Amino acid sequence: MKIVISGGGTGGHIFPAISIANALREIIPDAEILFVGAEGKMEMKRVPAAGYEIIGLPLRGLLRPFWKPGNIRVAINYLYSKWKIKKVLRKFNPQVAVGVGGYASSATLDAAYELGIPCLIQEQNSFAGLTNKKLADKAQKICVAYEGMERFFPAEKIMLTGNPVRQDLTDPSITRETAAATFGLSPSIPTILLVGGSLGARTLNQSVLKNLNAIAQAPIQFIWQTGGYYSAHIKEELSRKGKPDNLYVTDFISRMDHAYRAADLVISRAGAGSISELCLLGKPAILVPSPNVAEDHQTHNAMALTERGAALMVRDADAVETLITLAIKTVGDAATLKSLGEQAYQMAFKDSARVIAEEVLKLAKPAQS
Repeated sequence: MKIVISGGGTGGHIFPAISIANALREIIPDAEILFVGAEGKMEMKRVPAAGYEIIGLPLRGLLRPFWKPGNIRVAINYLYSKWKIKKVLRKFNPQVAVGVGGYASSATLDAAYELGIPCLIQEQNSFAGLTNKKLADKAQKICVAYEGMERFFPAEKIMLTGNPVRQDLTDPSITRETAAATFGLSPSIPTILLVGGSLGARTLNQSVLKNLNAIAQAPIQFIWQTGGYYSAHIKEELSRKGKPDNLYVTDFISRMDHAYRAADLVISRAGAGSISELCLLGKPAILVPSPNVAEDHQTHNAMALTERGAALMVRDADAVETLITLAIKTVGDAATLKSLGEQAYQMAFKDSARVIAEEVLKLAKPAQS
């Protein structure tokens, strides 16, 4: 069994792709899985770290507005990448191709379709991305995480599966005491986890820096992932203003299983992967959708939860003034935390990676005969 998985650019694409690959390996331990990503993007490090081979393509996203002259180079890179990956696919000869969104997914699945390789795409968001909408006609199966996706894709191809999440997050052996100790915190004090994704989030970071006095005076603890891009600036600011003792600061959290377990409340962007993790863990959350994403899909993601009482939402423009105050108030309200967590868990899909992996293998079967 040979399978190609393509996509990336952000953790929201990469972690589901790796989870699907892991699920495929659980079903067929000797399956050969080849990843295809974009050169210079984070998948080129994260995928090998997870134990899989990856090939990089010289791809970039389209510039907005579309008539910018730089899109000529984008188009040339795309055509070259499609030619390059078609040569790789002929040699590797996979029985099925999987696309999870991102630059590389488009070129790879375009090439796979032209070579007669069955294709499956996985859409993480409640508002479909440009790449997956473009690929919909070429895919035999489209796995989605939200209801109502018929407005983007052919209804007969859609399967509601949820988003795969990192398998280690649900380890029941991790205690709150162990988790808190990872960050040098007390397990008996209410804890807020603030995380802006693997690259960080400027607004969330500003919200903390502008409210250091309120944080210092609150009878709670904070775990703050700043993101590597903002790390140096934040260190300078904290050195100048003073870091509160109840604020744990790091550019990247490698043990997110511990971070989630230690947290009573999570402040997060509204990326599809983060939302899926919060739901699966039944974590109360305040979502701050990023305004800097295509089709404002994070707001759609967040509203899918807030409309069911499964999360609170703060607009990006309001976050600096209101977010920390709301978080401090909410983490002290046991009834609200309980209600948010229970409603979030009701929206969770419990075994998405395995379900998607089984669909991938179903598509591959005709090619095996």
